[in-house]
Amino acid sequence: MELDIGYHWLSLFSTIFKNDLTACGSILSPDLLSWSVCTDDVSGSSAEYPDRVFMMEGRLQAQEDEIMLLKSSLADALRRLRLHDHVCVCVCGTLHINPLMLPIHSLSRARRNSEKLVKDPQEKTKKLLDKKAASSSCLTLFFTLSHWLTGQSIKMFIRGRPITMYVPSNIQNYEDLRMEPPVEKLELDWVYGYRGRDCRANLYLLSSGEAVYFIACVVVLYHINNRTQRHYRKHTDCVRCLTIHPDKVRVASGQTAGVDKDGKPLQPYVHIWDSSTLITLQQIGLGTFERGVGSVAFSFADAGAFLCVIDDSNEHMLSVWDCAKGTKHTEVKSTNEAVFAVEFNPSDSTNIITCGKSHIYFWTLSAGSLTKKQGIFGKYKKPKFIQCFVFSLTGDVLTGDSEGNILTWGKSPGDVKTLGKGAKGNTFQIMRQTRAHDGSVFTLCMLQGGALLSGGGKDRKIIRWSADLAPERECEVKDAYVNGEELLVGTTRNAILRGTFSDGFVAIVQGHVDEMWGLATHPSQDVFLTCGHDRQVCVWNTAEHKLDWCTTLEEYGLCADFCPNGAVVSVGLSTGRWLVLDLQTKEVISDYTDGNEQLSVMRYSPDGSFLAVGSHDNFIYVYNVTECGRRYSRYGKCNGHSSFITHLDWSKDGKYIMSNSGDYEILYWDVAGGCKLLRNRYESKDREWASYTCVLGFHVMGVWLEGSDGTDINALCRSHSERVVAVADDFCKVHLFQYPCPKPKAPNHSYEGHGSHVTNVRFTHCDSHLLSMGGKDTCILQWEVKRAGTSDGGDRLHSASFTILLNVSSFPMSVDISINKQLQKTMLMNS
Repeated sequence: MELDIGYHWLSLFSTIFKNDLTACGSILSPDLLSWSVCTDDVSGSSAEYPDRVFMMEGRLQAQEDEIMLLKSSLADALRRLRLHDHVCVCVCGTLHINPLMLPIHSLSRARRNSEKLVKDPQEKTKKLLDKKAASSSCLTLFFTLSHWLTGQSIKMFIRGRPITMYVPSNIQNYEDLRMEPPVEKLELDWVYGYRGRDCRANLYLLSSGEAVYFIACVVVLYHINNRTQRHYRKHTDCVRCLTIHPDKVRVASGQTAGVDKDGKPLQPYVHIWDSSTLITLQQIGLGTFERGVGSVAFSFADAGAFLCVIDDSNEHMLSVWDCAKGTKHTEVKSTNEAVFAVEFNPSDSTNIITCGKSHIYFWTLSAGSLTKKQGIFGKYKKPKFIQCFVFSLTGDVLTGDSEGNILTWGKSPGDVKTLGKGAKGNTFQIMRQTRAHDGSVFTLCMLQGGALLSGGGKDRKIIRWSADLAPERECEVKDAYVNGEELLVGTTRNAILRGTFSDGFVAIVQGHVDEMWGLATHPSQDVFLTCGHDRQVCVWNTAEHKLDWCTTLEEYGLCADFCPNGAVVSVGLSTGRWLVLDLQTKEVISDYTDGNEQLSVMRYSPDGSFLAVGSHDNFIYVYNVTECGRRYSRYGKCNGHSSFITHLDWSKDGKYIMSNSGDYEILYWDVAGGCKLLRNRYESKDREWASYTCVLGFHVMGVWLEGSDGTDINALCRSHSERVVAVADDFCKVHLFQYPCPKPKAPNHSYEGHGSHVTNVRFTHCDSHLLSMGGKDTCILQWEVKRAGTSDGGDRLHSASFTILLNVSSFPMSVDISINKQLQKTMLMNS
């Protein structure tokens, strides 16, 4: 009988492992074949060597991925064998099996030995076929008994990997389940952040008293006095540039190309829209621009009849468009170097200036064509970058460069002796050089009276110059000295400041400056926490739409969770360290280290007595929590995952943990029993979970799309009411599903706004809002959760005015400074 059982398990194991190999090995074998062929061909041509090395490296990486998948499949097969072994013991102990119903190979040993005496080859072959058929029937019988004992289960395959999920007992007929879109819907309530770190032309002031700027795919209209926001959301990818029409109402905004969910490039364009109604008036250049739109500018002398656009192609194509008709007037190749800015001459729409890396070009529009003349540096050192320019009241052009100088350009006859034989007609030359800042001059702003404002980089200074470029006043961003006009200052630290030379500056908009991953909401207050690669930990207030406080860590944070008492918060870092911060004092009260790899999830048990720390070293570390979250002691370690931990949740009774890993495992742990792995996952099918953030599980199986590779969903979160589940995906979207959501192709509501992969989502403590966080776009979106029919219509416009609009960097740290151009004709001057 021992041999029979051994043969039975061998057949079962072979079948399981063969299925797993079939699911993923079909990719591995061709790669191995391609590898050998590529290796043989390397000696053919030395010119193609780098390309082939790159190709082989890619195939090697693919093989390593497949090997990892095979390892995880083997681990899964072994676990299933142990489960089946346990079930088989139960079957033998509880069922009276009729020997006549058993397969041929599992009868007496004498019967098996007698088969060895068969000498006729044909009869022997027949016996072997009968034996294989009997083995197959035994396997079928075993799985039927297993199905009857363990209940209904469903398999989902990701990258060929089978993921088994058991149907809860309260679902009698899985096929009869009907999936409906949730009654709840999301409405964008607030946008946290501002894109100042890598974009120019990103901050303006409207006559309505609203500051207009952009981040991710949203153009924000922020009323400074009333602290309200409106949002223009017609862009499909990240907004890169912005400009205001001379009528101070129309706005033009350009975006990057982006890609769709299949990796195919999308076409960039420019939208001209009404800032009072948020209605799109024109879509310019669809199918014309490449990669994205880098700069846009309206003409002024003819009341904004034309729009100039420079795209992000290799040639940086410069095109002029008729705003009324939406048609292209002319187009020309600009330069292969980077272009930073473009503007029409405010007194002559036939003159256009562009500047960028080591160049400034003066363009003339005539008879439907553009011709250019390059600015001549002559005896002056050519700077690496011309960062910005403005037109003076006398008609001269003033530029700010990377050497910290302000150059005054004028038109003069060409001097053959100085400039060479190619100098013909009038040329544009440097008339004067003025030393302005330490480091780059990032922006210039001409005031109505002829005075000039400049913003520097390293020195963090704003300097006011007289009309003849004599310095009059200066101040650092964090300090102020002189009475003067009110300013809006945008920084490369993604903040917008408001203030004057005499009164100093106050941040009215703040945000992260690098990729974000950590997001946690307070258990009882309208507060949430974010952390990311910029090493900032920020605590925000959802009701007042502001940053409460921020602190800088030594390493970047990746995950966080509030203690249920709301007094402390734990933050997991990139090196295996994790900190506990006091929300009142903002001080670090505990500092621990688990392993030397990054932490991916922090989760307190419902009663706050335990803290689970998920790491990339494949372990879950569990701590006892005492003294209201201020003292921690190691309780145990969950060891069993074959890849890094991605998500975990506690059961409502605080005794069990459900966890997901990087190789798509779903494991369950008995924490009360000593952090033991529950081998029989079937026993956890009816367990209730205090939270649901695991992306793999029966209750959220329907959020996965067909063809998903296992990394398409970065995070999900069930609402506290257990009515809906929000999903953050890799395609810049936030989804809202009904909960539970156990059937494929479940209907949902989808929302756009992010310009990068959405890394995390969380509901606030009362489910009134949902928070979503972008990765590279450094944007936090606050969505209001509304039931059907509860939308309150559009926002109201308010009026106010400011004097000067700037875009300056480096607050509160001394990095770079950039100032944007003003809307000089509509601004009021304070004396």
